[in-house]
Amino acid sequence: QVQLVESGGGLVQAGGSLRLSCAASGRTFSNVAMGWFRQAPGKEREFVAAISWIGGSTYYLDSVKGRFTISRDNAKNTVFLQMNSLKPEDTAVYYCAANYAGIFYAERYAYDYWGQGTQVTVSS
Repeated sequence: QVQLVESGGGLVQAGGSLRLSCAASGRTFSNVAMGWFRQAPGKEREFVAAISWIGGSTYYLDSVKGRFTISRDNAKNTVFLQMNSLKPEDTAVYYCAANYAGIFYAERYAYDYWGQGTQVTVSS
């Protein structure tokens, strides 16, 4: 079992920045690929970013490339999502998730455990 707890969400003006954190506990974290997804009201949950278990490979939704950066600290069992140049369309609940198979990073079904989510609201 893995427990994931997100933090760092909040209200920010367009153009601002936020840094989300996801703390993991339970099963071994260092050999797990991690991802961030988001879900806006009335929309499907969508992939945002993922990082391989070593951290050498990262993957992003096209609309966040160049603005968001995913990283991890395996010593602290934590994964981060640095979000810069935020836009109102980034408003959503952001979830982190653990992917033990380490494949199909953009697919929700590939993820085994999910956090409870943290709200990000970007005002125009």
